[in-house]
Order: sequence, then structure tokens, then C-alpha cells
Amino acid sequence: MESLIRYIPGSAPLVLDSPHSGVTYPDDFRSVVDLAVLRRAEDTHVEKLYDFAPGLGIAWIEALFPRSYLDANRDLTELDVSLLEDAWTEPLSDDPVFLAKVRLGKGLIWRCTDEGLDIYDRKLTADEVRGRIARCWQPYHAAVQQAIEAAHARHGYSIHLNCHSMPAISASHATDFPGLVHADFVIGDRDGSTASPALSGLVCDTLRGFGYDVSYNHPYKGVELVRRYGDPSSQRHSIQVEVNRKLYMDEDSLQQHAGFERLKSHLRQMVERLLATDPRDLR
Repeated sequence: MESLIRYIPGSAPLVLDSPHSGVTYPDDFRSVVDLAVLRRAEDTHVEKLYDFAPGLGIAWIEALFPRSYLDANRDLTELDVSLLEDAWTEPLSDDPVFLAKVRLGKGLIWRCTDEGLDIYDRKLTADEVRGRIARCWQPYHAAVQQAIEAAHARHGYSIHLNCHSMPAISASHATDFPGLVHADFVIGDRDGSTASPALSGLVCDTLRGFGYDVSYNHPYKGVELVRRYGDPSSQRHSIQVEVNRKLYMDEDSLQQHAGFERLKSHLRQMVERLLATDPRDLR
């Protein structure tokens, strides 16, 4: 079976991953939503914005499957069991804060689009979900964990950037802040619990130095991939980077516009600054 992730190991202390830019829609998806609508859920072109990373010795992990099929940035306990026709026997979270995305229809398996359209006209089987986890979630997380552990073993620290994009204005079923006009960037470290605030501050300051409007931990603090692998007390730093799509693409046509190369240059400069930074030296 063809792999649904791309993993390029690195030699640097940095690890970058893009869990939501996949465009390979598996045959067993069987969504009733038009592909053009589903594609609005993608972090379109994020993999291209950071395609310089492997050339700098940075490990790169990319989901080739779409987030609407399975969201690798969710915990396995964040499953909306109303989607299933039979029983789910694995553990489920009962934490109302943890399950905020499930209530919006955006759990491990999406129930609806950002605009509130039902993705399925059928119930899924538990075995279907287990198959998606085995083909998508497990190899993706294994690659991220392996890359971070390898970087940390080589350098004594690791810096993980979890790379995303966001619409200019939040849709009705996308977040707990529908209609919010987003900043140019949102940098998240779950209130300093997944990365050193000094390191996150360096990222924010670098982007502000390029003239961008940068928000820190609002409205996005970071979710499963930074929560699971970020541990600043052991010098494992995980930071979520959300970039506003208006900076580099037309959100209707999904086509890149003239701002793409400028943004990509700034992202490369940001990453190069992180390559030159040992977080153990920051205060």
C-alpha cells in the first residue's frame, strides 16, 4: 500500500511537520461534499512554503492524506462516536475542554466542514476508523516522534515547528471564535507548556521584525502535535505556527499570488535564525 506520509530525516536540531496540507483523497473516503469544498479545509501550499527545510538538514514530515479524512493533530480519544454504526471499544476522553473540537464536528474524524456541511450521508464502521488510524495517524506520529528524538539525541535539544495555515476570517464551524479576523501569524505553545516562552518570543519578534502582525497563543494555542511532543523541561520545544492564507494565496481559487515568495523568504530567515539558536542559552 502506498504510504500516506512523507518523511525526510534530518541532521539539524529542527523538525518541521505539516499535518494538514495533504491532497491525496483515499477511495474509501466516500464523502458527499464536493471536492472543491473539502479542499478549503486543507492548509493549502504549506508544504511548498517550507520546501527549503530538507536542504538545510531539517527533518520534514508531511501528511499526504487530507485532514477531513483523518486529523493527525487530534488525540485518538477525540472521536465523535455519533459517526459510527457500531461500538467503539477504545478509550474516549470525557474532558469538555479537550473535546471542544469534537463538539464543532472537528474531532479525529471530521463530521462536517468548516461551513457546517455534513461530510457523510452514512455511518462509518469502527473498523474503517481503525484502518485510517493505522494508515495515517500512527505512521505520522511515529515519524514526528522519531525525528524529534533523533534531533534531541544529536544536539541535546530539539525545536519542533508544527506548520499550519489559517483563513483570513474564521468560518462558522472552524473554531470557538467564528468570524474572527486573524492576525498575519499566530504562534502557539500552549501557554509556555510545550516550548520555552523565550524561544516562542524569539519567533514572534523575528516575524514582527519583518512587519507582520503576530498573535501569541490566541486564538490558537497549539493542539495534539505540540502537546504530545513538547517538553521544554527536557529541552524538547514544540511551537505551532499558523500563517494567514491571505499573505500568499487567493482563498477562493487556492492559487498562489505575488506574496508567496516574499513570505517564503521570511519563513526561511525565521528558520535559519532558529538553526543558529540554542534554546538552552535563552533567558
